[in-house]
Amino acid sequence: MSDLFADLKVIDGASFLAGPCAATILSDYGADVIKIEPLAGDRHRSIAGGHPSEFSWQLTDRNRRGLALDITKEQGYATLLEMLKAADVFVVNFNASQLKKHRLEWETLKAINPRLIFAQVSGYGLEGADANRRAFDLTGWFARTGILDMMRDKDVTPTLPAGGVGDHATAMTLFAGIMMALYRRDRTGEGSMVSTSLAVMGAWANGLNLQAVMAGIDGADRRDREGWSNPIQNVYTTADDRHVLFALQNVPRDWPKFVDVLDRPEWLEDESLKPVKALFRNRFRAREMIAEAVREIDAAELCRRLDNCGIVYSLIARNAEVIDDPQLIANGVIVDSDSGVPGVDRTFATPISLSTEEQITPQRAPCLL
Repeated sequence: MSDLFADLKVIDGASFLAGPCAATILSDYGADVIKIEPLAGDRHRSIAGGHPSEFSWQLTDRNRRGLALDITKEQGYATLLEMLKAADVFVVNFNASQLKKHRLEWETLKAINPRLIFAQVSGYGLEGADANRRAFDLTGWFARTGILDMMRDKDVTPTLPAGGVGDHATAMTLFAGIMMALYRRDRTGEGSMVSTSLAVMGAWANGLNLQAVMAGIDGADRRDREGWSNPIQNVYTTADDRHVLFALQNVPRDWPKFVDVLDRPEWLEDESLKPVKALFRNRFRAREMIAEAVREIDAAELCRRLDNCGIVYSLIARNAEVIDDPQLIANGVIVDSDSGVPGVDRTFATPISLSTEEQITPQRAPCLL
């Protein structure tokens, strides 16, 4: 059991995913975390749709104590302030107007506890016209920042993305900010306000593509005019209806291996498929030819051939396969849980490991009292 953060007192006043996930990383390494909820409970509890496991709640809010508190009333507000006087970290996901409404601006909190780390996550930041706009990761992380614009083919509507992905990524950013503020406090004795947002993290995550646009290379615009242009960094369907993502980078080196995998030796003599210029000049024909060849091979055989030649690829795993992936299990990504909740006997470890510390075995998230 880790005691790395055993001297840290954390008040988790955030709801849903991004803020609480950052507090979970602290609790997994020993911090004393207290979850503050409204009297009716965090609406995150309802995400399981009545399923008895409360699966998301158990993942995101494990390893902490809980307290229901109405901070809109003077007594509840006073209780929270009293707790914050002794806290090291306070996590919220209020937007700019909510911080003001609940009298939780940084200047107010700094006055009662100058050593406090105030960690705040929002949808779109604390400044600008959208500072008070509500967001989930589907809207603020995926849609607003262009990520979804890169996740579609020509003339195809973007697919609704997987929920929680942007929240978990943003939580890691908030955690890193908390660590920076704690490091600064060790040097200066002073607390700080740490903030991030779904939008800023989404823009950073999509930075490779957005920076290209700034340089005059708009991949999404070109895709809309021509379709995806890379036949060897694409998704194809196998004979047994599985999907494989190829990611060839060193084309002159890997193309002959790839041709061998697909059992199309005649392609090596085809001048229209010579890497790199001819292959990409005839990219749409090449894509059709590759699709036809892959369609003749089942996934297991294709993966065997690809493994033997060292080409970078991945079978697109189904979620039901991921939770039993031996590689993830071997690396401690999937661990046993002591939640005692049906369906949550296993869970996911915090995605940071230290050679000198062992994460706490996940315990049950607090019940609503």
